[in-house]
Amino acid sequence: MSASEKKKKEKTSSEPPKLPEELSHKAYKDELYRLQVELVKLQRDIIAEDRKLLVILEGRDAAGKDGIAKRLVEHLSPRETRVVALGKPSDRQQTEWYFQRFTEHLPAAQELVIFNRSWYNRAGVERVMGFCSGEDYERFMVSVGMYEDMLVGSGIQLVKYYLDISKPEQKKRLQDRREDPLKQWKISPVDRVALKHWSAYSRARDEMLLRTHTQVAPWNIVRADSKRHARLNLIRDLLARIGYRGKPADGIHPDPRIVIPFEPALLDAGILAK
Repeated sequence: MSASEKKKKEKTSSEPPKLPEELSHKAYKDELYRLQVELVKLQRDIIAEDRKLLVILEGRDAAGKDGIAKRLVEHLSPRETRVVALGKPSDRQQTEWYFQRFTEHLPAAQELVIFNRSWYNRAGVERVMGFCSGEDYERFMVSVGMYEDMLVGSGIQLVKYYLDISKPEQKKRLQDRREDPLKQWKISPVDRVALKHWSAYSRARDEMLLRTHTQVAPWNIVRADSKRHARLNLIRDLLARIGYRGKPADGIHPDPRIVIPFEPALLDAGILAK
């Protein structure tokens, strides 16, 4: 095989980049501390400059959204920081404009808000489990881009992450939830059938990413089979995107094997679990 043919084969290969080796507990805790210090600096700047930051965490069941949200806010001021994890809508909320119950939780000046699942429930679990009609789903897919454009136009900095894990890893984590008495609260009827509907969730995810990835509000993929790498690199990516006083002169750089800006070609590149 010629050098050009070899190069072409490597370029068109569907093999995703290999994940880095797992971190030791000490290396992980040391780096997490360093990054959380940077998050405190970032929040101080958000408060001083009356900025509004909104982070959306989406992903499969057991992808690690709770753990990432916890590490993001662990040492931040609770007065200016909120994690929003809404439950099933009430009977009244089901009659409201779909975005209404989310809108009241958006950040005001000086605030950082993290949505642990968001309005994208309609494109994921509601779509797969039949909790919304086809008409409701299509209306959402058409309107969400306009909604997010309004948010960004109002001065909110919006960052969207999709945490992706493999089927074996999801199976392992769901089993761990069932066996660990301290994680019983995480088990839901939807969790119990997550593996059964794996392929349907994959299709819903792909369509969501393709249709709601915009220049104003792009998606970022986090390969989350390693909780430690996912947590550290999502925080790095968030810090890298935002200017703040006291930021290291050489910047903060996420591992490009872990956090990947979404583009349609990723769907055929073996990056996302099928």
